[in-house]
Amino acid sequence: MTKFLGVLAIIVVFGIAFLMSNDKKNINYKGIIVMLTAQFLLTWFMFSTTIGQTIINGISAGFNKLIEFGTEGVNFVVGGVEVGEGGVFFFDVLLLIIFFATLLSVLTYLKILPTIIKFIGSIISKITGLPKVESFNGVNSIFFGQSEALIAIKTQFHHLNDNRLYIVSASAMGSVSASIVGAYLQMLPPNYVLMALPLNMLSALMVASIIAPIKVPKEEDHVDVKNVTNDKSIFEAMGNGALEGGKIALIVGAMLIAFIASLELVNWFIQLIFAGVTLQEILGYILAPIGFLMGISPGELIQAGSVMGTKIVTNEFVAMLEFQGMLDAMSEKTVGIVSVFLTSFANFSSIGIIAGTVKGIDSEKAVSVSKFGMKLLIGATLASILSATVVGIFL
Repeated sequence: MTKFLGVLAIIVVFGIAFLMSNDKKNINYKGIIVMLTAQFLLTWFMFSTTIGQTIINGISAGFNKLIEFGTEGVNFVVGGVEVGEGGVFFFDVLLLIIFFATLLSVLTYLKILPTIIKFIGSIISKITGLPKVESFNGVNSIFFGQSEALIAIKTQFHHLNDNRLYIVSASAMGSVSASIVGAYLQMLPPNYVLMALPLNMLSALMVASIIAPIKVPKEEDHVDVKNVTNDKSIFEAMGNGALEGGKIALIVGAMLIAFIASLELVNWFIQLIFAGVTLQEILGYILAPIGFLMGISPGELIQAGSVMGTKIVTNEFVAMLEFQGMLDAMSEKTVGIVSVFLTSFANFSSIGIIAGTVKGIDSEKAVSVSKFGMKLLIGATLASILSATVVGIFL
């Protein structure tokens, strides 16, 4: 029954995307079928085979080892600070972003990451028929944040019409940055967080290519990754990566303070009128129907829906912190579905981040992003629902 509901949820996601499409005649159905099949095969392989489980456990172990290295650096700086039994979120989780950002910067300087991303992107482009820029950006969004992913293709921006701009923006919003994956792994089960990375990339491309179909002439279909970094040495790359990671950690910390405090303020106002009611609970009831289709058990719908809703109106960190306290009380299926849903940047604040980034690259195209901002959030949210549903089918 849950598998049937999962298939129905996928049909609903594609149906909503189809209704939002601005060019229904040119939808790339072949590419969508290929990517959906790839999602099912990848999820089945990783969760249902011994080899797949070994691979995902190995990747998880690798990240855990990197977290250990990062923790050594954090402890050297703040190890003398006396903290309580539960630790300090900023020290234990957010400061690890600095180390991961440094690694990404070095791998980019050495041209290792750009080469891998371009290679995978070209494969996706060939088998799906998607243009190379969109395919490259989709893969690039797995490793880099929304701003960095878009900046990496800034030399191609003059080729992007509104539909192409929508797809690259949706890919950026529908994914996460590898620099903060280490922080996610400290809060949610690693296997679901890691599985969400490729699934969300494919989901974002599928949903976006239905909403904004594209056909690109071959002469305009190329990707330039020669100038992805301005660092002149590996040490400069390390320094710039560390500084960028520090800024991200501070920004995330500041956003958490603002959003959590604002959420408490909103709940206080709501409870002046409706005693005992919270915004999270209201969101839980609103999202309960789609949660049911995704495979969440009826007894957990309101709690799971409240977490998913919190993520949309605030950000994924606020929702993950809330969900972290529920993990032991939830079924494995619900934990997997919600964890995958949370592992993306699909929230209201991301609209401003993407619009601001595009404005810094091309002020004229920023106007277009502002116009389809809500459409962008809906598309990215549909992509998160799609990924979470596929995982739920195999749990």
